[in-house]
Amino acid sequence: QVHLVASGGGLVQPGGSLRLSCRTSGINFRLHPMDWYRQGPGNEREWVAGISSGGTTSYTDSVKGRFTISRNNVRAMLYLDMSSLKPEDTAVYYCHTTRQGNHFWGRGTQVTVSP
Repeated sequence: QVHLVASGGGLVQPGGSLRLSCRTSGINFRLHPMDWYRQGPGNEREWVAGISSGGTTSYTDSVKGRFTISRNNVRAMLYLDMSSLKPEDTAVYYCHTTRQGNHFWGRGTQVTVSP
């Protein structure tokens, strides 16, 4: 069974930083592209960042230059380093992958950016 568990969220002031982590099991992690998504209050879930199995990264425009996605294939961990956080980054953040055409979502972690 595939399990993805995100952690590291919390309350942070505008301009602050957080590091999200996603612990994975049930997949051959090093072979899988991974993503972070988020869902803010009243919004649809949106893609935030992705990293290929080879380490190529991509970001939605609103987080470019502020967020960094990375992975540790030995530990089967996915990370999202977030800096210069803004109130509009407030959301539940989820890690995501696919296997054999199926989508897997982790338990999300809440990030709240507020004075």
